[in-house]
Amino acid sequence: MVTRLISATTSELRAMNREELFQSIKASEGRVIVSENVCVSATATDNTTNAELAAAFGADMLLLNLFDCFNPVVIGLPGIGLAQAFDYWENPSKNTRNPIAELKHLTGRLIGINLEPVAETQETMSQKIEIGNGRKSTAATFQAAEKLGVDYICLTGNPGTGVTNDQIALAIQVGKANYNGLIIAGKMHSSGVDEPIMTKEAIQQFADAGADILLLPAVGTVPGFDQAELKEAVKMAKSLGMLTMSAIGTSQESASPETIRQIALWNKMCGVDLQHIGDAGYSGVAPCENIYHMSVAIRGMKHTIQIMSRSINR
Repeated sequence: MVTRLISATTSELRAMNREELFQSIKASEGRVIVSENVCVSATATDNTTNAELAAAFGADMLLLNLFDCFNPVVIGLPGIGLAQAFDYWENPSKNTRNPIAELKHLTGRLIGINLEPVAETQETMSQKIEIGNGRKSTAATFQAAEKLGVDYICLTGNPGTGVTNDQIALAIQVGKANYNGLIIAGKMHSSGVDEPIMTKEAIQQFADAGADILLLPAVGTVPGFDQAELKEAVKMAKSLGMLTMSAIGTSQESASPETIRQIALWNKMCGVDLQHIGDAGYSGVAPCENIYHMSVAIRGMKHTIQIMSRSINR
């Protein structure tokens, strides 16, 4: 039997394969926190990455947004400030670093990335945002992520990029053929597309394609998506063998601590296995105190102190 994720040391995490990580999350009974952070902007602190900040305040899993698999840069790593990042972006051949391995070493946490299943001809409700090929969900990006050692991939869309549920389902299939880590799939918000964020048909599609974890909006974050709908989606996903993750992806991660606690408890009551907190705070990461308050709300002070204080050298 595996150690549950909220109690696992870094050495135990590193020894787990995909199936064991899945079971470790499941065994944590709704108490796993995923902190998303922008990895290519000026960081919230002078000499650390946003990922390190999130880990210090209680995040179990770190999700990098805007990460480019073909020219991987994480600002805040040793020697990587804005000037060095711009040099790498202008001269990709100079970039020989593996920031995923470096972040694993510095944080001791599971490191994941977003890839976006963009529907190239999809009309959007507002101006469409074009993204680079290194952020799109293709066979080549999955293979690059595998080579970098990414622990999990989240197939979702940033605002205005034109990601659809049908494209997510197709991307899961591509991922299963080219990548060995965990795959999370779903939408936190519309991604600019005028379609239901989640339907029973989409859940079935994602399960049939092989997703490990279904991503759903957190209760209170998108209009009209309430506890009843989340609970129904969670039950269906679990009946199909998937875990579930609620996501605060609507800038409410920077709301008051009281709001974060309320959202966290609503989603725990609905049965989600992981709770995601987004990156709209100080320079691309949620306010660190809100990561802490979410942690205390869903797992109490004991486990919060444990994850904050446990040495990554264990």
